[in-house]
Amino acid sequence: MDKFTSLREKYPIFEYNSYHILVKEDKIEVEYNFNIPGLTEFTPKWEFPINNITMDEKKLKLFEKVIFNLGMVEVISYLKATCSPKLIVNAGILDKDQIDWFKKLYVNGLGEFFYINNIVSQMNVDTFLDIMVLNKEKNDIELNSNLLFSGNLIPVGGGKDSAVTLEVLNKEENTCYIVNPRGASYECATIAGYEKNKIYCPKRILDKRLIDLNNQGFLNGHTPFSAIIAFSSYASAILLGKKYIVLSNEDSANEANVKGTNINHQYSKSIEFENDFRYYYMNYICNNGPEYFSLLRPISEWQIVKAFVKNPKYFPVFKSCNVGSKTDVWCENCPKCLYVYIMLSAFLEDDTMKTIFKTNMLENKELKDIFNGLVYPNYDKPFECVGTKEEIRLSLDMIVSKYISQNKKLPVLLEKYIASEKDLRKRLEDALSNWNTDNNLPKKFEEVLRKYII
Repeated sequence: MDKFTSLREKYPIFEYNSYHILVKEDKIEVEYNFNIPGLTEFTPKWEFPINNITMDEKKLKLFEKVIFNLGMVEVISYLKATCSPKLIVNAGILDKDQIDWFKKLYVNGLGEFFYINNIVSQMNVDTFLDIMVLNKEKNDIELNSNLLFSGNLIPVGGGKDSAVTLEVLNKEENTCYIVNPRGASYECATIAGYEKNKIYCPKRILDKRLIDLNNQGFLNGHTPFSAIIAFSSYASAILLGKKYIVLSNEDSANEANVKGTNINHQYSKSIEFENDFRYYYMNYICNNGPEYFSLLRPISEWQIVKAFVKNPKYFPVFKSCNVGSKTDVWCENCPKCLYVYIMLSAFLEDDTMKTIFKTNMLENKELKDIFNGLVYPNYDKPFECVGTKEEIRLSLDMIVSKYISQNKKLPVLLEKYIASEKDLRKRLEDALSNWNTDNNLPKKFEEVLRKYII
């Protein structure tokens, strides 16, 4: 808290000065200019490929509207280093409603950051940040794009969820969307049957001066990356002429990590953010352009896992471990790895699990604290993209039942686990028939998803 207070006092202002768009033959280059007076400036960049994309003035004008707003989200990664209490926007126009929209995103999207840095008391849209827009022109927004859009843009992260979405939807209408592609994300798209010309890969380039500040001990922590995906995929959908941006965020993304709070590691994957983003682009970017929604929002993690295991072609390549993401491996020591291991183990035999993970993670007693956080209500849920504790306990009950039926010794982490006495078959049936109506699926997508998960 002392560091937080002293940094805010020493660096009271953060400036979003400008953005520049340069259209080249093969790509559009975007460069932002941010500044913390008295400390440093930042020039993060994006590159959007435009090979075989027809560009015109209307498309570029709409694209530019998104780029300014994408910059407002990029600000979060850099402002968090000092948590400067005033953000001065020189780069564009925002009305009061837009300012309030971004203040909400900043506070909720940095919930984990506040918690880890012990500054939860500052999680308040009225006290954390004042946003001042210097451009006083009227925000006269033309919302009718007069452009035609068709087909789907599917963000692919390389995990089981986006793999399921790739299997559900008709390939002919789709283009995969991968920011800074790594092995798992690109290989999942390839295995799903997508050729290079159907995989769109923008490049996001962080300013290394932010890493320098992190190394010097400035404030650091989790930011709402999925909000970056929201705005950047919207910009890409405009370039590609895609009507639907189809996410793979499930129902459990709405659950808080810290009991009794709204602190959510997955806030920008939640239905609340999805609804907010849909409101924002309809009112401030385009009301007849691309539509953003999550295909998997109506269904449970159990339904997603059941659908995923029907496609073993992904087993050798899919990865969703953040710790091992740089080398494209499962680290097998983090909450995400243990969570995926538990969920898959409910459906797959040990021999198959060994083809995905090197070890039986349920035999690793060093993971006890992580296990407790995933499973028990009196422990905080780990800050990772994991399912609900109820879903995890159902998986564990299935695993215990399977071990007992096969007359096998329970793994170390399950030796003291007490399975629920409730009817396991009934609970499983309920989990596999779940349908959350709080979603934004267009009717044709709802019909396709229902048929696939039956």
